[in-house]
Order: sequence, then C-alpha cells, then structure tokens
Amino acid sequence: MSGLGTADFFYREAQRLGYVARSAFKLLQMQKQYKLIKPGASVLDLGCAPGAWLQVACQSLGPMKNGGMVVGVDLKKVKVPSLHCDTRVRTVCADVMNLPKEQARLLSPKGKGFSVILSDMCPLVSGITTKDAALSVELGMRALDLAVGGTVLSHPDSDIDQEELSDSSTSKSAGNGILQPGGNLVIKLLESEDVQEFSQICKPRFRKASWLRPKATRSSSREIYLICQDLW
Repeated sequence: MSGLGTADFFYREAQRLGYVARSAFKLLQMQKQYKLIKPGASVLDLGCAPGAWLQVACQSLGPMKNGGMVVGVDLKKVKVPSLHCDTRVRTVCADVMNLPKEQARLLSPKGKGFSVILSDMCPLVSGITTKDAALSVELGMRALDLAVGGTVLSHPDSDIDQEELSDSSTSKSAGNGILQPGGNLVIKLLESEDVQEFSQICKPRFRKASWLRPKATRSSSREIYLICQDLW
C-alpha cells in the first residue's frame, strides 16, 4: 500500500462521483486548466477503455441542446457508461494502429473531422523501460498522424518509418489529418529521451504545446501528457 495514498483518494472519489475509473480526474484537470473541450465539440477518444474519459468528455459538451458528439475507439469492446454519458456518446471496437484515416474521419459529424482528439493509449507494460517507451512513442506517433497527417512526421531528426505514410501519398487526402483547424490534441506518452521529439514536431503546427503530469497520476507511473492547442 506504500505510495498509494493519493491514488486511493482518486479511486474513492471516482466511486463516489460515479466515474468508471480514477483516470477521469486526469482529463478533468486538463479540462480545467486548458478548456480543451468546448460545448458542442466533436471528440475522438483513442484508447477509450474503460470509459472514464468518455464520461468527462460528454459532460464537457454541455447540455444536449448544444449538440456535439464523443466517439471512443478501443481494441476492447467498451460499453458506454450509464452515468455522465448520453446519446451523444458511442464506441467503436477497432485497432487504432490499423484504422484507415478516412474511416476514422467518417466517424466524425458529416465526415468533417473532430475538434478534439484524445489519446490515452498505452502499451502493455513489460517492465523493460526502453521497450515500453518505444511502444508508447509508436502509439503516440499514430495518434499524431491521425490528427495532423503524415506530412508533419517528416521531421529531419525523426527516425519514424515513413513507409506506411508514403503508401497513401497518391490519395487526394494524403497528409491531411482528421483534426479540424483550431482543434486540440492530447497524447499520453511514457517519459523517455524520445518524448521531447513530440513537442518539436508539434510546435510548428499548434499555437501551443505543453507537458502535463496530472495530479491523479500514480507516483510509480512514468506517464506524461502532451497538450497541443489550436491547430494552425
């Protein structure tokens, strides 16, 4: 139980307030600090299990009359939580790593893309620090590619394999992401030497890019979030 006091607090609060997981408080903190999700927004939640971020995202949309929608994608089949969610929330069972960009776009209202993309994806932790960090970067890069397109990944210092991106280069929409101009992007990563590359890639495309370690993060965890605001 050592070092879990804070975690236990958030766990108890999640139960008390009807959230399916304590991770809800991570997004609640982001929303309070950065106001990422505005009333009526369209939100894509990558790695949405068990559904706590779906709950917070739906709450952030405001009343039903404001419209908006939340789409969660996960390898697991995720049931929309009964509390804090309404008919604007739906889930899709799919592998984000193999989800075609245009198929992801069609999940958005009228196929026009999302105003907010959240990635809470995390690899199955092996305990091997370098391996876990590399897998985390791979997931993060996939979320970034979906959001802003392959062209942004053509960074001079990047070792990212461009093969998948070049395969779709002949498509009219190649290089175009599904995040709308002015949109916000959140990506979870495991701290390593490589994560700073993310901010270098994102800074030219977003008005602001910030790192955040939410208070609800367990003390033993290496996770950190990159908050990207206002896509140019």
